[in-house]
Amino acid sequence: MKGVGSLSSVRILELAPIASRMLTSGYIWLGIACLLGFFLAHMLLLTWADYSYVQPATSLSYLTIAILSYFILGEAISPLRWLGVFVICLGVFLVGQTSPSGALERA
Repeated sequence: MKGVGSLSSVRILELAPIASRMLTSGYIWLGIACLLGFFLAHMLLLTWADYSYVQPATSLSYLTIAILSYFILGEAISPLRWLGVFVICLGVFLVGQTSPSGALERA
């Protein structure tokens, strides 16, 4: 959205050029495609396992986002934030050690 430009007014005539740049931006469409892909994968996982098992696993996105932000966007990530990501991943690992009851009932 930084490439599209900032919104300085809410007038309809000024929104049209920004809306057209948004709708023709490949990055916006790539983001929408990624969101749809995640949604489909999430729904498929929910057919396999319980929500209490699937939802914590999606928290691994915090690690993915932190790594991609660091390497691709060049963002500075503080040690405290890395510690928070590590704690989240540790929690996901601990939850992952339990077997999902939905998968066992269907097997």
